[in-house]
Amino acid sequence: MPLVEVELGARSYTVNIARNALAHAPAWEAFRGRSSVLVVTNDVVAPLYLERVCAMLNGADTNTLVLPDGERTKNAANWQLILDRLVEMGAGRDACLVALGGGVTGDISGFAAATYMRGIDLVQVPTTLLAQVDSSVGGKTAINHPRGKNLVGAFHQPVAVIVATETLQTLAPRHYRAGMAEVIKYGAIRDQGFLRWLEQRADEIKAQEPSVLENMIETCVRHKSEVVAQDELESGQRALLNFGHSFGHAIEAVTHYREWLHGEAVSVGMVIAATLSEARGLCAPGAANCLKSLLAVFGLPVSLPRSIESGPLLDAMALDKKNLGGKARLILLKSAGCAMIDSMSTREEIESAIRACR
Repeated sequence: MPLVEVELGARSYTVNIARNALAHAPAWEAFRGRSSVLVVTNDVVAPLYLERVCAMLNGADTNTLVLPDGERTKNAANWQLILDRLVEMGAGRDACLVALGGGVTGDISGFAAATYMRGIDLVQVPTTLLAQVDSSVGGKTAINHPRGKNLVGAFHQPVAVIVATETLQTLAPRHYRAGMAEVIKYGAIRDQGFLRWLEQRADEIKAQEPSVLENMIETCVRHKSEVVAQDELESGQRALLNFGHSFGHAIEAVTHYREWLHGEAVSVGMVIAATLSEARGLCAPGAANCLKSLLAVFGLPVSLPRSIESGPLLDAMALDKKNLGGKARLILLKSAGCAMIDSMSTREEIESAIRACR
Protein backbone atom coordinates (compact mmCIF):
# COMPACT_ATOMS: atom_id res chain seq x y z
CA MET A 1 0.00 0.00 0.00
CA PRO A 2 1.58 3.34 -1.05
CA LEU A 3 1.82 5.73 1.85
CA VAL A 4 2.39 9.44 1.27
CA GLU A 5 3.35 11.57 4.26
CA VAL A 6 2.14 15.16 4.41
CA GLU A 7 4.88 16.76 6.47
CA LEU A 8 3.46 19.52 8.67
CA GLY A 9 5.22 19.02 11.97
CA ALA A 10 2.73 18.23 14.72
CA ARG A 11 -0.08 18.23 12.15
CA SER A 12 1.57 15.69 9.82
CA TYR A 13 -0.56 12.82 8.55
CA THR A 14 -0.50 9.86 6.17
CA VAL A 15 -2.38 9.36 2.91
CA ASN A 16 -3.10 5.63 2.49
CA ILE A 17 -3.63 4.61 -1.15
CA ALA A 18 -4.76 1.12 -2.16
CA ARG A 19 -7.49 -0.68 -3.99
CA ASN A 20 -8.70 -2.31 -0.75
CA ALA A 21 -8.00 0.55 1.67
CA LEU A 22 -11.57 0.45 3.04
CA ALA A 23 -10.79 -2.98 4.50
CA HIS A 24 -7.21 -2.23 5.59
CA ALA A 25 -7.52 -2.41 9.37
CA PRO A 26 -4.23 -0.62 10.27
CA ALA A 27 -5.40 2.51 8.45
CA TRP A 28 -8.44 2.66 10.74
CA GLU A 29 -6.91 1.55 14.02
CA ALA A 30 -6.31 5.03 15.42
CA PHE A 31 -10.02 5.91 15.20
CA ARG A 32 -11.40 2.91 17.06
CA GLY A 33 -12.56 3.42 20.62
CA ARG A 34 -13.28 7.13 20.26
CA SER A 35 -15.99 8.48 22.53
CA SER A 36 -17.98 9.46 19.46
CA VAL A 37 -17.59 9.31 15.69
CA LEU A 38 -19.81 10.90 13.05
CA VAL A 39 -19.62 9.65 9.48
CA VAL A 40 -20.95 12.21 7.01
CA THR A 41 -21.73 10.99 3.52
CA ASN A 42 -24.26 11.52 0.71
CA ASP A 43 -27.23 9.61 -0.64
CA VAL A 44 -25.26 8.19 -3.57
CA VAL A 45 -22.28 6.91 -1.59
CA ALA A 46 -24.17 5.72 1.51
CA PRO A 47 -25.75 2.58 -0.03
CA LEU A 48 -22.38 1.58 -1.48
CA TYR A 49 -19.84 2.11 1.29
CA LEU A 50 -21.34 3.45 4.52
CA GLU A 51 -21.88 0.04 6.12
CA ARG A 52 -18.31 -1.03 5.34
CA VAL A 53 -16.83 2.12 6.84
CA CYS A 54 -18.94 1.79 9.98
CA ALA A 55 -17.75 -1.81 10.30
CA MET A 56 -14.12 -0.64 10.24
CA LEU A 57 -14.99 1.79 13.04
CA ASN A 58 -16.46 -1.01 15.15
CA GLY A 59 -15.93 -0.25 18.80
CA ALA A 60 -16.59 3.45 18.41
CA ASP A 61 -19.95 5.04 19.07
CA THR A 62 -20.54 5.58 15.36
CA ASN A 63 -23.26 7.93 14.18
CA THR A 64 -24.10 8.70 10.56
CA LEU A 65 -25.51 11.63 8.61
CA VAL A 66 -26.53 11.30 4.95
CA LEU A 67 -26.76 14.53 2.93
CA PRO A 68 -28.03 15.02 -0.63
CA ASP A 69 -25.46 14.63 -3.39
CA GLY A 70 -24.26 17.60 -5.45
CA GLU A 71 -22.46 20.95 -5.19
CA ARG A 72 -25.58 22.77 -4.01
CA THR A 73 -25.38 20.73 -0.79
CA LYS A 74 -22.28 22.69 0.24
CA ASN A 75 -24.19 25.46 1.98
CA ALA A 76 -24.63 27.02 5.41
CA ALA A 77 -27.83 25.10 6.16
CA ASN A 78 -26.18 21.70 5.75
CA TRP A 79 -23.08 22.85 7.65
CA GLN A 80 -25.45 23.76 10.50
CA LEU A 81 -27.07 20.33 10.16
CA ILE A 82 -23.72 18.61 10.79
CA LEU A 83 -23.07 20.82 13.83
CA ASP A 84 -26.55 20.08 15.14
CA ARG A 85 -25.91 16.34 14.88
CA LEU A 86 -22.61 16.67 16.76
CA VAL A 87 -24.38 18.60 19.53
CA GLU A 88 -27.17 15.98 19.68
CA MET A 89 -24.49 13.30 20.06
CA GLY A 90 -22.95 15.18 22.94
CA ALA A 91 -19.70 15.09 21.01
CA GLY A 92 -16.69 16.50 22.83
CA ARG A 93 -13.35 17.73 21.56
CA ASP A 94 -12.16 14.12 21.35
CA ALA A 95 -14.83 13.32 18.74
CA CYS A 96 -13.92 12.39 15.18
CA LEU A 97 -15.71 13.35 12.00
CA VAL A 98 -15.28 11.02 9.00
CA ALA A 99 -15.98 12.48 5.55
CA LEU A 100 -17.05 9.68 3.19
CA GLY A 101 -17.64 10.95 -0.33
CA GLY A 102 -16.35 13.37 -2.93
CA GLY A 103 -15.08 16.92 -2.70
CA VAL A 104 -18.41 18.37 -1.59
CA THR A 105 -18.68 15.98 1.35
CA GLY A 106 -15.03 16.51 2.26
CA ASP A 107 -15.28 20.29 2.11
CA ILE A 108 -18.43 20.72 4.18
CA SER A 109 -17.48 18.02 6.68
CA GLY A 110 -14.03 19.54 7.02
CA PHE A 111 -15.50 22.96 7.71
CA ALA A 112 -17.77 21.46 10.37
CA ALA A 113 -14.77 19.71 11.95
CA ALA A 114 -12.80 22.96 11.85
CA THR A 115 -15.51 24.97 13.57
CA TYR A 116 -17.06 22.54 16.08
CA MET A 117 -15.54 23.29 19.49
CA ARG A 118 -12.77 25.16 17.64
CA GLY A 119 -11.64 22.00 15.91
CA ILE A 120 -12.07 18.22 16.13
CA ASP A 121 -10.33 15.39 14.29
CA LEU A 122 -11.20 14.83 10.65
CA VAL A 123 -10.62 11.71 8.56
CA GLN A 124 -11.03 12.07 4.81
CA VAL A 125 -12.27 8.99 2.91
CA PRO A 126 -12.57 10.31 -0.66
CA THR A 127 -14.62 8.26 -3.11
CA THR A 128 -14.22 10.33 -6.30
CA LEU A 129 -11.11 10.75 -8.42
CA LEU A 130 -11.15 14.51 -7.95
CA ALA A 131 -11.24 14.18 -4.17
CA GLN A 132 -8.61 11.43 -4.11
CA VAL A 133 -6.03 13.39 -6.09
CA ASP A 134 -6.75 16.86 -4.76
CA SER A 135 -9.40 18.10 -2.34
CA SER A 136 -8.96 15.48 0.41
CA VAL A 137 -5.31 16.47 0.93
CA GLY A 138 -4.13 19.83 2.21
CA GLY A 139 -6.69 20.98 4.76
CA LYS A 140 -8.83 23.35 2.71
CA THR A 141 -12.42 23.25 3.94
CA ALA A 142 -15.34 25.43 2.89
CA ILE A 143 -18.95 26.02 2.03
CA ASN A 144 -20.27 28.09 -0.85
CA HIS A 145 -21.88 31.52 -0.70
CA PRO A 146 -24.62 32.31 -3.26
CA ARG A 147 -22.24 34.80 -4.91
CA GLY A 148 -19.15 32.66 -4.98
CA LYS A 149 -17.65 29.24 -4.43
CA ASN A 150 -15.77 28.41 -1.21
CA LEU A 151 -16.04 31.95 0.13
CA VAL A 152 -16.63 30.71 3.69
CA GLY A 153 -14.05 28.29 5.02
CA ALA A 154 -10.99 27.46 7.09
CA PHE A 155 -7.74 25.55 6.90
CA HIS A 156 -8.13 22.36 8.93
CA GLN A 157 -5.83 19.43 8.22
CA PRO A 158 -7.20 15.89 8.46
CA VAL A 159 -5.56 13.40 10.79
CA ALA A 160 -5.57 10.80 8.01
CA VAL A 161 -6.67 10.28 4.41
CA ILE A 162 -7.80 6.83 3.27
CA VAL A 163 -7.92 6.47 -0.53
CA ALA A 164 -9.63 3.27 -1.73
CA THR A 165 -9.31 3.16 -5.51
CA GLU A 166 -12.03 0.50 -5.70
CA THR A 167 -14.62 3.23 -5.09
CA LEU A 168 -13.91 4.58 -8.56
CA GLN A 169 -15.56 1.50 -10.07
CA THR A 170 -18.94 2.80 -8.90
CA LEU A 171 -18.24 6.40 -9.90
CA ALA A 172 -20.33 7.74 -12.79
CA PRO A 173 -18.21 8.07 -15.97
CA ARG A 174 -18.85 11.82 -16.13
CA HIS A 175 -17.49 12.28 -12.60
CA TYR A 176 -14.45 10.14 -13.36
CA ARG A 177 -13.70 12.27 -16.43
CA ALA A 178 -14.14 15.44 -14.36
CA GLY A 179 -11.53 14.20 -11.89
CA MET A 180 -9.00 13.94 -14.70
CA ALA A 181 -8.95 17.74 -14.94
CA GLU A 182 -7.28 17.95 -11.53
CA VAL A 183 -4.89 15.14 -12.51
CA ILE A 184 -3.84 16.99 -15.67
CA LYS A 185 -3.46 20.20 -13.65
CA TYR A 186 -0.51 18.75 -11.74
CA GLY A 187 1.32 18.03 -14.97
CA ALA A 188 0.52 21.47 -16.36
CA ILE A 189 1.90 23.36 -13.37
CA ARG A 190 4.71 21.10 -12.08
CA ASP A 191 5.59 18.07 -14.18
CA GLN A 192 5.84 18.03 -17.97
CA GLY A 193 6.93 14.38 -17.84
CA PHE A 194 3.68 13.51 -16.09
CA LEU A 195 1.76 15.12 -18.97
CA ARG A 196 3.55 12.80 -21.40
CA TRP A 197 2.88 9.80 -19.14
CA LEU A 198 -0.84 10.64 -19.03
CA GLU A 199 -0.97 10.83 -22.82
CA GLN A 200 0.86 7.51 -23.20
CA ARG A 201 -1.30 5.74 -20.59
CA ALA A 202 -4.63 7.29 -21.58
CA ASP A 203 -6.30 4.02 -22.58
CA GLU A 204 -5.26 2.27 -19.36
CA ILE A 205 -6.37 5.24 -17.27
CA LYS A 206 -9.76 5.33 -18.96
CA ALA A 207 -10.08 1.58 -18.38
CA GLN A 208 -9.08 2.07 -14.71
CA GLU A 209 -6.23 -0.43 -14.85
CA PRO A 210 -5.49 -0.86 -11.10
CA SER A 211 -1.70 -0.44 -11.02
CA VAL A 212 -1.77 2.51 -13.43
CA LEU A 213 -4.58 4.16 -11.46
CA GLU A 214 -2.72 3.72 -8.17
CA ASN A 215 0.47 5.15 -9.70
CA MET A 216 -1.41 8.15 -11.11
CA ILE A 217 -3.13 8.96 -7.80
CA GLU A 218 0.09 8.56 -5.82
CA THR A 219 1.91 10.95 -8.19
CA CYS A 220 -0.77 13.60 -7.76
CA VAL A 221 -0.86 13.22 -3.98
CA ARG A 222 2.94 13.52 -3.78
CA HIS A 223 2.81 16.75 -5.78
CA LYS A 224 0.03 18.09 -3.57
CA SER A 225 1.76 17.08 -0.33
CA GLU A 226 5.05 18.71 -1.37
CA VAL A 227 3.33 22.01 -2.13
CA VAL A 228 1.25 21.94 1.07
CA ALA A 229 4.32 21.17 3.18
CA GLN A 230 6.03 24.26 1.77
CA ASP A 231 3.04 26.62 1.97
CA GLU A 232 0.25 25.27 4.16
CA LEU A 233 -1.86 28.44 4.33
CA GLU A 234 -1.47 29.50 0.69
CA SER A 235 0.59 32.60 1.35
CA GLY A 236 2.69 31.95 -1.75
CA GLN A 237 3.37 29.01 -4.04
CA ARG A 238 0.37 26.91 -2.98
CA ALA A 239 -1.73 29.28 -5.08
CA LEU A 240 -0.26 27.55 -8.15
CA LEU A 241 -2.54 24.60 -7.40
CA ASN A 242 -5.44 26.86 -8.42
CA PHE A 243 -4.48 26.86 -12.09
CA GLY A 244 -7.76 27.20 -14.01
CA HIS A 245 -9.77 27.59 -10.82
CA SER A 246 -10.41 31.35 -10.92
CA PHE A 247 -12.22 30.87 -14.22
CA GLY A 248 -13.66 27.50 -13.21
CA HIS A 249 -15.17 28.72 -9.94
CA ALA A 250 -16.71 31.67 -11.78
CA ILE A 251 -18.27 29.31 -14.34
CA GLU A 252 -19.78 27.27 -11.50
CA ALA A 253 -21.08 30.38 -9.73
CA VAL A 254 -22.76 32.02 -12.73
CA THR A 255 -24.50 28.74 -13.59
CA HIS A 256 -25.65 28.41 -9.95
CA TYR A 257 -23.78 25.14 -9.37
CA ARG A 258 -26.35 23.25 -11.42
CA GLU A 259 -24.85 22.61 -14.85
CA TRP A 260 -21.11 22.06 -14.47
CA LEU A 261 -19.11 19.64 -12.38
CA HIS A 262 -16.10 21.24 -10.71
CA GLY A 263 -13.60 19.38 -12.88
CA GLU A 264 -15.44 20.30 -16.07
CA ALA A 265 -15.36 23.98 -15.16
CA VAL A 266 -11.67 23.77 -14.21
CA SER A 267 -10.92 22.10 -17.56
CA VAL A 268 -12.29 25.08 -19.47
CA GLY A 269 -10.68 27.41 -16.94
CA MET A 270 -7.26 25.91 -17.64
CA VAL A 271 -7.73 26.40 -21.38
CA ILE A 272 -8.68 30.06 -20.84
CA ALA A 273 -5.68 30.55 -18.53
CA ALA A 274 -3.33 28.93 -21.07
CA THR A 275 -4.80 31.06 -23.85
CA LEU A 276 -4.25 34.20 -21.76
CA SER A 277 -0.68 33.05 -21.03
CA GLU A 278 0.04 32.83 -24.75
CA ALA A 279 -1.59 36.17 -25.50
CA ARG A 280 0.53 37.80 -22.79
CA GLY A 281 3.67 36.24 -24.27
CA LEU A 282 4.38 34.34 -21.06
CA CYS A 283 4.60 30.95 -22.74
CA ALA A 284 5.36 29.68 -26.23
CA PRO A 285 2.61 29.54 -28.87
CA GLY A 286 0.89 26.17 -28.98
CA ALA A 287 0.79 25.56 -25.23
CA ALA A 288 -2.97 26.07 -25.06
CA ASN A 289 -3.63 23.70 -27.96
CA CYS A 290 -1.44 20.99 -26.40
CA LEU A 291 -3.35 21.27 -23.16
CA LYS A 292 -6.69 21.28 -24.98
CA SER A 293 -5.73 18.12 -26.84
CA LEU A 294 -4.90 16.21 -23.67
CA LEU A 295 -8.07 17.36 -21.92
CA ALA A 296 -10.10 16.31 -24.95
CA VAL A 297 -8.49 12.84 -24.90
CA PHE A 298 -10.19 12.30 -21.55
CA GLY A 299 -13.52 13.67 -22.73
CA LEU A 300 -13.34 16.98 -20.89
CA PRO A 301 -14.88 20.24 -22.20
CA VAL A 302 -12.38 22.70 -23.66
CA SER A 303 -14.56 25.64 -24.71
CA LEU A 304 -17.01 28.00 -23.07
CA PRO A 305 -20.65 28.01 -24.23
CA ARG A 306 -21.87 31.31 -25.68
CA SER A 307 -24.68 31.24 -23.12
CA ILE A 308 -22.13 32.22 -20.46
CA GLU A 309 -21.47 35.92 -20.98
CA SER A 310 -18.13 37.51 -20.21
CA GLY A 311 -19.53 40.27 -17.95
CA PRO A 312 -21.07 38.04 -15.26
CA LEU A 313 -18.04 35.75 -15.44
CA LEU A 314 -15.67 38.65 -14.78
CA ASP A 315 -17.89 39.94 -11.98
CA ALA A 316 -17.80 36.50 -10.31
CA MET A 317 -14.02 36.42 -10.69
CA ALA A 318 -13.79 39.73 -8.84
CA LEU A 319 -14.72 37.82 -5.65
CA ASP A 320 -11.95 35.26 -6.11
CA LYS A 321 -10.07 34.63 -2.83
CA LYS A 322 -6.67 34.90 -4.52
CA ASN A 323 -7.21 38.50 -5.61
CA LEU A 324 -5.13 41.13 -3.85
CA GLY A 325 -5.56 44.89 -3.76
CA GLY A 326 -8.54 44.72 -6.10
CA LYS A 327 -6.45 43.13 -8.87
CA ALA A 328 -7.05 39.74 -10.43
CA ARG A 329 -4.42 37.27 -9.23
CA LEU A 330 -4.33 34.46 -11.76
CA ILE A 331 -2.25 31.33 -12.24
CA LEU A 332 -0.74 31.35 -15.73
CA LEU A 333 1.76 29.18 -17.60
CA LYS A 334 5.40 29.92 -18.36
CA SER A 335 5.62 26.57 -20.17
CA ALA A 336 4.13 23.10 -20.02
CA GLY A 337 4.95 21.92 -16.50
CA CYS A 338 5.74 25.37 -15.10
CA ALA A 339 3.23 27.90 -13.73
CA MET A 340 3.43 31.37 -12.22
CA ILE A 341 1.33 33.76 -10.17
CA ASP A 342 0.28 36.79 -12.22
CA SER A 343 -1.33 40.07 -11.17
CA MET A 344 -0.64 42.04 -14.33
CA SER A 345 -3.41 40.85 -16.65
CA THR A 346 -5.91 43.59 -17.46
CA ARG A 347 -9.66 43.09 -17.57
CA GLU A 348 -9.49 43.60 -21.34
CA GLU A 349 -6.85 40.87 -21.75
CA ILE A 350 -8.82 38.47 -19.57
CA GLU A 351 -12.03 39.17 -21.48
CA SER A 352 -10.24 38.65 -24.80
CA ALA A 353 -8.99 35.23 -23.64
CA ILE A 354 -12.50 34.27 -22.58
CA ARG A 355 -13.87 35.25 -26.00
CA ALA A 356 -11.14 33.26 -27.74
CA CYS A 357 -12.23 30.11 -25.91
CA ARG A 358 -15.84 30.11 -27.06
